[in-house]
Amino acid sequence: MAGKMKKGEASSSGGGSSNHRGESVVVDYGKNKSSCGYCKSGARTSISHGLWAHSITINDYQDLLDRGWRRSGCFLYKPEMERTCCPAYTIRLRVDDFVPSKEQVRVSRRMQRFLEGTLECKKPGESIENPNASKDTCSHTHLEVSSSAAKESCSNNNEEKGGEENILHFLSDQVDNSVRSCSESGEFPDIQFPKASVKKVLQAKRKLLVEGSEDLLYSSNIAFQIAATIRKSLPGEKDAHQGRLLTNITDEKGPSPKLIAEKLESSLNQLAKTSGLLVRACNGHLNFYSATKQTSSCQSAETVSVAKGSAARSESKGCSVKNISQYTPVKRRRLEIHLKRSSFDSEEYALYRRYQIAVHNDTPEHVTESSYRRFLVDTPLNYVPPKGDGTVPPCGFGSFHQQYVIDGKLIAVGVIDILPRCLSSKYLFWDPDFAFLSPGKYSALQEINWVKENQAHCSTLQYYYLGYYIHSCSKMRYKAAYCPSELLCPLRYQWVRFDVAKPLLDKKRYAVLSDVSIPQDRASLQPHVSEEDMEVQHDDIGKEDTNDFLMYDDEGAIDSEYESSDNEQNLVSADVEDGDVGNILIGLKGSRVRFKDIMFAFGASERSYLELQLHRYTRVVGKELGERMVYSLE
Repeated sequence: MAGKMKKGEASSSGGGSSNHRGESVVVDYGKNKSSCGYCKSGARTSISHGLWAHSITINDYQDLLDRGWRRSGCFLYKPEMERTCCPAYTIRLRVDDFVPSKEQVRVSRRMQRFLEGTLECKKPGESIENPNASKDTCSHTHLEVSSSAAKESCSNNNEEKGGEENILHFLSDQVDNSVRSCSESGEFPDIQFPKASVKKVLQAKRKLLVEGSEDLLYSSNIAFQIAATIRKSLPGEKDAHQGRLLTNITDEKGPSPKLIAEKLESSLNQLAKTSGLLVRACNGHLNFYSATKQTSSCQSAETVSVAKGSAARSESKGCSVKNISQYTPVKRRRLEIHLKRSSFDSEEYALYRRYQIAVHNDTPEHVTESSYRRFLVDTPLNYVPPKGDGTVPPCGFGSFHQQYVIDGKLIAVGVIDILPRCLSSKYLFWDPDFAFLSPGKYSALQEINWVKENQAHCSTLQYYYLGYYIHSCSKMRYKAAYCPSELLCPLRYQWVRFDVAKPLLDKKRYAVLSDVSIPQDRASLQPHVSEEDMEVQHDDIGKEDTNDFLMYDDEGAIDSEYESSDNEQNLVSADVEDGDVGNILIGLKGSRVRFKDIMFAFGASERSYLELQLHRYTRVVGKELGERMVYSLE
């Protein structure tokens, strides 16, 4: 029978049979048994139904997803929920309703800081962190994040922070010297002024500025403090001399921070020559900019670097203030995201191999090019090119690899399917050196944004499918953090809000979710995911992993073996009558015929066996798909 066909007999190039690009052709594998990758022991059994797809249309695969199916290469499978030890529910998110959590916002900001150059990755070996640390610490890859601005960066960055503080101290001293000079020269009144404080300008504040915002590094509000001090100390013009002084730094409203800042700017005009910084007065603020503007999106404004101990807080402490004669550029990085059709790429394979060995502890001999092709390159999906009529996105429909490239270096690859109603995430692999950026979570946010952006080209695109949600596996619960999400009822194939389904799943592993009687009003959706579930790290094959790599099911772990049963009749659904299988489309000797038209060509025992197979097949794919897809006997 067809179930005995070997997987290797299918085309390894993906894309299905060239003779039947517009139809779905599948081989029935029956039930499949494998060891569970989600139980802690890994000894329990997972039961699933399997199909091998020679080709499949994007509409048919979309409908299969909505009946609980997933694919691993050209192999399609669906858990038998009542019997498997860890029931896997299809989970999806309507992107227009998505509300990012605080952690998801932090992930985006962390990546932004890295691209801006304010968050750095130390090389392996510079520091070794606890491998059991949380996601914001370094993993067993011995990487360390060092950032003077990021609270969640790794430890051991005191030297870098000290250097940043030295810069600020040096600039503060320069401003104090300028204030003193203005007082001594008669530009400012001879009174006691507050100490200057120069602070680093955060990216969020830079965005509020228009001109020169990318080059703005530091700022001081000392001019406002000086103006306030003058108002308190000199309520009126005590003599003609003071009157002349106030005229230089006052306007109709009194002491002017704007005029005071301009005075300080003129006295600090030599700073650019010694430190590489430009000083500008802007509405009362004293701003410090890079003297060298960025020349491309991969480079940024330059900042100063102070040798340890070179800056003194004040001359009175007996420490000399050294000029900043050299400065080191802050490395701005360029992130590019490329979407390409699924095909073999040697650079991707090298990254996948490194990822599997470093993150999943796979042995090198098990991470082969052929296994990689079968798992993540081969695809039965028939590609649909763009049409430009608002029904297909610019990339088309089909299987794709989404490459994340930073400054020309491939750091992550997301394997996805783009279908009429959704983007379905299949797998993600990434460079272990970039684990500190939480590439799994970041890629999920990018995929959600992709759906939103492409709705303008294809109005039917509404959802982001996250694979399977397994409530009995704590490491899988974080998927519900992309909320408000929905779970697929395994019996009636209706979508049920997660917050409605959760109480049922808290009570038992397998539940008919559509039995719940609570009205499901999307407007009232509220996330009910604990912070612990949101923060949990995930490794799909059941191994502990301090790095998060998101929600992609390790479908390659499925070891399919055909399982015959003496009680196949029990698989026939009560709503499937004997005559229903007559319209199943059979592929035989290159022809496409209905089963009812050839059923009497078989002997009695062979026909009875085939009818049982078709009943079971109809039960798991549905009557409509059963009559639309080609059930191959070849």
